[in-house]
Formats: sequence, structure tokens, C-alpha cells
Amino acid sequence: MLTVRKSQERGYADHGWLKSFHSFSFAGYYDPAHMGFGNLRVINEDRVAGGAGFGTHGHKDMEIISYVLSGELAHKDSMGNVESIPPGDVQRMSAGRGVTHSEFNHKKDETTHFLQIWIEPNVRGIPPGYEQKNFNAADKRGRLRLVASPEGADGSVTVHADARLYAGLLDGAETAELALDPQRKSYVHLVRGELEVNGTKLATGDAAMIQGESKLALAAGKDAEVLVFDLAA
Repeated sequence: MLTVRKSQERGYADHGWLKSFHSFSFAGYYDPAHMGFGNLRVINEDRVAGGAGFGTHGHKDMEIISYVLSGELAHKDSMGNVESIPPGDVQRMSAGRGVTHSEFNHKKDETTHFLQIWIEPNVRGIPPGYEQKNFNAADKRGRLRLVASPEGADGSVTVHADARLYAGLLDGAETAELALDPQRKSYVHLVRGELEVNGTKLATGDAAMIQGESKLALAAGKDAEVLVFDLAA
């Protein structure tokens, strides 16, 4: 079964310095039908104005992934990490028993566009942790590249959760397939472009929630960038 969630059905918040689409209930956006999917709890598509950002705030017992699309995101946390996250990098922060951090766009003439992703962990109270790796466009071209997994497989970042995240770039005749466990859930988020997911057309910002299927087939991409989540049910 495949269910489409159109981009315009997401929650939306405009704070001036921050414009954010919420795939699931978050902050002032509440939709009891969309509290998460499996152990995927948050996908926020954020655009941060130049010279603005999120002040220091705390998290606990959550796996947080940042996926930058354009601009750069400056990160500083209570573990001592001070990093810049450019497009192509995947950042994983394990909040564990508690962490504080800030995120900022220091380029005053450029918007930072990124996805903030939260996945519920399968262990709690662990020491907080940080990891950041680059996955260049060539590595994602015409395929689904594993970028986050419980084992850190294939050079992916390690998440303390029963979840895997793949990223892909598909255009024209390029196709990609992924074997699915029908007992698990899969979530496809089209970051940009157009794409067919198991024969169903998606446009920028659309998502497909998949259950009970044994295969994911991606085709007919038009400058498509896609994220695919393999999730605990």
C-alpha cells in the first residue's frame, strides 16, 4: 500500500527569519493523523534567512539528522563541536541523555535551506554523540546511497535507531530499486524535482508512505533528489 502526502498538505510556519514546512506535527502545527510514521518523528524543511538562526536549545533521547540542500549551516553544541555543514554533508547528532546546540546561517546574503530529521532511538540515556560525513553528488547519482544506518554500514553515519536512510539523484532514464521488508515501513520524501515511486508520480515536497510492499522502484526522474527511509513499524 502506498499513500501520497502532497507538499501543500504539510504544516507551515513563517517566523520571518525562518520559513518551515512540517511533514509531521511539530511546535504550533498539530495534526493527529500525522504524528510520525513508524519511528520517524520529524521532517522539517527549513529556510533560514541570512544572519539568523536557532539559539541554544536542548534535546534529549532523539537521533537528529541535518541534510543541507543549499547555503551552509553553522553548528555549535555542548559536546564542544563547532562545525559548518555544507550541501552534500549529512550530520547526525545523538541527543542521548541531554545535549544543547545552536544552528546559524552566518552568510547575510544567502538563505540556508535544509531538512531537519528526527528519528526515535532504540536506546535511551546514552552519552550524546556527533558525526558528520560528506556524500557527493556522484555518489548519489542514479542510485540510492545509504547515508545513515544502525551499523554505520558502507561509510554511512551511525544512528542509534532501527532505521536506514538513503539519498539519491535521478534524472531521465536513471532508475533505482530497493528491496523492502513488508513487515516494516518505508517513507519516501522527494526533496526536489519530479519522480515516479512504484508508478505513482511525486512532485517537489511530496511524500509516499509505504506499507506491506516488497520492492521500491524509482523512475522517470526530472532533476529529482530523494530521501528514502526504511523504518521500524
